[in-house]
Amino acid sequence: MTELLTPATKASGFDSSHIDVAALGQALLGKWAEVRLQARELAGMPELHKIEGLTHTEHRARAFGQLGLLVEKNGVHRAFPPRLGGTGDHGGNVAGFEELVTADPSVQIKAGVQWGLFGSAVLHLGTQEHQDKWLPGIMSLEIPGCFAMTEIGHGSDVASIATTATYDADAQEFVINTPFRAAWKEYIGNAAVDGVAAVVFAQLITRGVNHGVHAFYVDLRDPSTKEFLPGIGGLDDNVKGGLNGIDNGRLHFDNVRIPRTNLLNRYGDVAVDGRYTSPIASPGRRFFTMLGTLVQGRVSLDGAAVAASKVALKIAIQYATERRQFNAASDTEEVVLLDYQRHQRRLLPRLATTYAASFAHEELLQKFDDVFSGAQDTDEDRQDLETLAAALKSLSTWHALDTLQECREACGGAGFMVENRFTSLRADLDVYATFEGDNTVLLQLVAKRLLADYSKEFRNLDFGVLARFVVGQAAELTWHKTGLRQVAQFVADSGSAQKSAKALKDEDTQHELLAGRVQAMVADVAAALKGASKLSKDQGAELFNEHQNELIEAARAHAELLQWEAFTEALRRIEDAGTRKVLTRLRDLFGLGLIEKHLDWYLMNGRISMLRARTLAPYINRVLAKLRPHALDLVDAFGYGPEHLRATIATGIERERQDEARDYYRKLRASKDAPLDERVLLQKAKASGRS
Repeated sequence: MTELLTPATKASGFDSSHIDVAALGQALLGKWAEVRLQARELAGMPELHKIEGLTHTEHRARAFGQLGLLVEKNGVHRAFPPRLGGTGDHGGNVAGFEELVTADPSVQIKAGVQWGLFGSAVLHLGTQEHQDKWLPGIMSLEIPGCFAMTEIGHGSDVASIATTATYDADAQEFVINTPFRAAWKEYIGNAAVDGVAAVVFAQLITRGVNHGVHAFYVDLRDPSTKEFLPGIGGLDDNVKGGLNGIDNGRLHFDNVRIPRTNLLNRYGDVAVDGRYTSPIASPGRRFFTMLGTLVQGRVSLDGAAVAASKVALKIAIQYATERRQFNAASDTEEVVLLDYQRHQRRLLPRLATTYAASFAHEELLQKFDDVFSGAQDTDEDRQDLETLAAALKSLSTWHALDTLQECREACGGAGFMVENRFTSLRADLDVYATFEGDNTVLLQLVAKRLLADYSKEFRNLDFGVLARFVVGQAAELTWHKTGLRQVAQFVADSGSAQKSAKALKDEDTQHELLAGRVQAMVADVAAALKGASKLSKDQGAELFNEHQNELIEAARAHAELLQWEAFTEALRRIEDAGTRKVLTRLRDLFGLGLIEKHLDWYLMNGRISMLRARTLAPYINRVLAKLRPHALDLVDAFGYGPEHLRATIATGIERERQDEARDYYRKLRASKDAPLDERVLLQKAKASGRS
């Protein structure tokens, strides 16, 4: 239920709009609502919850035991084939998996290593023979495993990893080798203690030819003693900045021999005589196809980051509607934190972004399921999925870190207490911004796709068409950069701030501004890079580097547009009029917040008039005031209960404290024992002096 309204909230724009919290909650659960609810029930079990203060060795032991509980509760096998005990539900698997972040991010990520990376690599890169041989043990946790891709020397540059797998035709074996220290596999989950096997990524060399990165199943340890097998070594990464329930470590291989059949050979095979074959002729396309099958890691991190943002905002907004501070509006009543405009500015725009990210994630999850179920699985569909996952994972993980920090600060000293979750969650989610793809590198991937799509539009066009496009671009440039657009906006608004505000809240206007920015940024970079292919390699690289920042910013703008469009599309599915009205304001807050964030670009590029620019901040403040009465309903719709929040300040204890204090002072003022306020006496003395 919406919280009781204070005089401040009534005066700041209250209207009769209401939210159907149950219906909105159902909309947020999305297509896989039943799976999410089952996963939340599982995540609510105390046995899965993080215990603060454990040593990293204690936390690791607890996390490994918790994986066994997930197996017992059938919580992690949905994506595996029905013949092996799964359900083949790829979208539902990710939807359920990402909810585990509310229990303990270490459990979520350790489960992700075991079944989402190690198990999925066998599932998607191996044949049925590989699946039948290893997946039952992987699913049951009989074979705890690692996903050994990252190397300390190359990080996100997987194509350049240095570990080699050289085929020995006489022995019908591959020889796995890390030739130097920078080739060691680093940050590998389950490597320090638990892993007895690994999927190792290495350069496949046969008959003197390097066929690029492929995946190999390699036994690491004796299951009974947990000692490394001959030729294999490693180190423990020990305590990290977060996720200390995971035993990350380093692995290295000294000419370790494995059977030829341990090559996961769905996309590339080596015959007994060493002959290499692949259904994908292009080495580059083959590499990206193999890595693309593992995109679910990015998809799940996007969803987990959104879930963590929801938990943080529920805690912080609940507290902000109960905590009182300063009595500027009354001689006797202190003001609730969320009634302060600045507090609204701190939390409500992040709430709007979280809704946008949530709706965008649902679209990503649907795209993921379409591809992996085979419903829509063309090469273009897979490329779209990779681009979408890269774009949204980057924004949502950065947003989660920003939201957790702002919520922490917005709750003052209480927010710094571990019992209120912010600091612990932020530490655990910190690495989300750089694993499964460094966010900045991922945005560069997105930017390259945008450039490719842009250039594709003009490939094979005749001179006349291209000339007309150039003329059109020149005309558009003149329209924007000579101030003609700004003049037109001023005339349309008739110099009225009210008309400017009306124009800004228009859905088409917001879309035009957001989409126009993306189009212009991509066009500018494309023009700057035109002809780069004709330059020498070093000159081309230098030119690209000169415009790298613009490329990445264009990709970020594209991802923001995707979130806005997903939010707008979701509005059309909301049936209740009051809920739709409130959510439309929340969408406007998100869209106008993006425009305000990039206002310098819009002004410099002539996309917005000075009048509309001046109108923007005051209008956003009015939207915040109208959303303030609905803040609790909007976070309650997330559907997380006390067993997921586990934050003392979200239990209602602050309201009890404030009510106790107010009752105390009310009784004191009514009694004869109340002390006189010196300031009141001074005011009376001044008044009598004047009289």
